[in-house]
Amino acid sequence: MRTGVIAKKVGMTRLFQEDGRHVPVTVLALEDCQVVSHRTAGRDGYSALQVGSGVAKQKNVAKPQREHFAKAEVPLKQKVAEFRLDNDEGLLPVGATISADHFIAGQKVDITGHTQGKGFAGAMKRWGFGGLRATHGVSLSHRSHGSTGNRQDPGRVFKGKKMAGHMGDRQRTQQNLEIVRTDATRGLLFVKGSVPGHKNAWLVVRDAVKLALPEGVPFPGAVIEKNAPKPEAQSAAGEEAPAVDTNEAGAAEAVSETGKEG
Repeated sequence: MRTGVIAKKVGMTRLFQEDGRHVPVTVLALEDCQVVSHRTAGRDGYSALQVGSGVAKQKNVAKPQREHFAKAEVPLKQKVAEFRLDNDEGLLPVGATISADHFIAGQKVDITGHTQGKGFAGAMKRWGFGGLRATHGVSLSHRSHGSTGNRQDPGRVFKGKKMAGHMGDRQRTQQNLEIVRTDATRGLLFVKGSVPGHKNAWLVVRDAVKLALPEGVPFPGAVIEKNAPKPEAQSAAGEEAPAVDTNEAGAAEAVSETGKEG
């Protein structure tokens, strides 16, 4: 079992396949998803990885948490989650940044998030009740849920009765969603279909528990190297080097001409 990642829901779009078909996808962004700490079998009795994502303001993080992040030498994180592992072989180094290549195209994943909150809703909207009669015998209560209790025995309303109340904002997990494409450069995952949560909501993405991992999945995971220079930076540095030499040569000529004039 590998670790999962914490991603932010960006929105929905569509991708065109090679045969011309378009697939509706949800775009998930990995915002500095880093390993914060380890849970080992020898010390804690189980193996797990604590992963953090996003960047939080210092005023919004408690002092113990700030020290916890400082010990791992990672920035303050907005969202932290723990992923259980089979053994210590699946551990990634503390401070490592997980890449979008942690998943591959065609792989199935399970995504956990909180559904969109709908506020206070009536029984008809919340539970699909048909409502009361629209004409005779009903006055100003056509959309009410009707009676809720019984007679003197039991003389109360049972727990779990379907009534009006808060709707939405519940933790839900959608299983066996397909990864259509990944973009490691921008840290994006493109998942087929919809996922729970509103835009900018935090989601937990794991390998599908009901299906075997496909071949080619990196183990224990794909990590971004911190000290590796970016190709754009290398090309920019290579282009700027001659310009600096030219400017320095021009400045030297100007100084020598000024000295001659003096």
